[in-house]
Amino acid sequence: MQVFRFPLAATVASLVVSAVSAQAQQQAVEYLPTTLSPTVTMVQGRGGNIAVSAGEDGVFIIDDQLEPLTDQLVASIRTISDRPIRFVINTHYHGDHVGGNEKIGKAGAVIIAHDNIRERMTTDQFNHFFNDTTPAWPKAALPVVTFNDQVTLHLNGEAVTAYHVPRGHTDGDSIVMFAGSNVLHMGDIFFNGRYPYIDLDGGGTLQGMIAAVAKGVELANDDTKVIAGHGPLSDRAGLQEYHDFLVTVRDRVQALIDRGMTLQQAIAAKPTAEWDSILGETWITGDQLVTFAYNSLTGVDHFTRPESTTTTTE
Repeated sequence: MQVFRFPLAATVASLVVSAVSAQAQQQAVEYLPTTLSPTVTMVQGRGGNIAVSAGEDGVFIIDDQLEPLTDQLVASIRTISDRPIRFVINTHYHGDHVGGNEKIGKAGAVIIAHDNIRERMTTDQFNHFFNDTTPAWPKAALPVVTFNDQVTLHLNGEAVTAYHVPRGHTDGDSIVMFAGSNVLHMGDIFFNGRYPYIDLDGGGTLQGMIAAVAKGVELANDDTKVIAGHGPLSDRAGLQEYHDFLVTVRDRVQALIDRGMTLQQAIAAKPTAEWDSILGETWITGDQLVTFAYNSLTGVDHFTRPESTTTTTE
């Protein structure tokens, strides 16, 4: 099983609908299923990783990727089970995790999410990192069941619990535990084999990310199969390593802040240099991760770009 090891090669992840070009929308996407238990399958395609629970009670999925690819996604799920999709849990509000809500919801599925996800999906969301606004989603795409702390579904022979983890990747994140199958879906709290994106505009913080990963480690055991929001399947050891990495980044950036360094100076100090060529080549760079950390630790609620620092977005 692949875990969060620094030598792990990363694959490209699209994190927002705008990241998918018109050409890519027309291309067939290869969906790769990995059987994790008699009822739970991980499906990887373009966008966030999906968990599919299929059994006598029907189909229940965690996240539904990008809107233009919904028909292809549903077709891939049909190869696992031809039973109807009854429920969807969204782990957060980003378009590569809620994009299929509208079509799947119109087909009869009940969309479930944290309160803050519905709130953000009902209004335009400006993001400084992308310098772009995501418009409010249509009514049919919105979650119809929301929760504040946690919610449990009893389906396909097991309890499935979504736990809200505050202010991590966003302010509406949930991690989802399939108790009987011993499968944990971390959503974008866990980027496996790459630097994480922290949506500061969406209420995310590095401190919350660390606490959320710690919650996942607490829920897991040595046999738990851990689904990352992006990247390959992992386990508790990989999740623990990711947690320790984030703590190291936090402590290094906090030390620079304590020395009175500005954001520009902290970036120039290269506190992530030892990992940049391994974890910073896929999407988020070391400079951007330092910015997420610095702004989180100093209470800045959005991404900023020092004039003399070159950063890139996708």
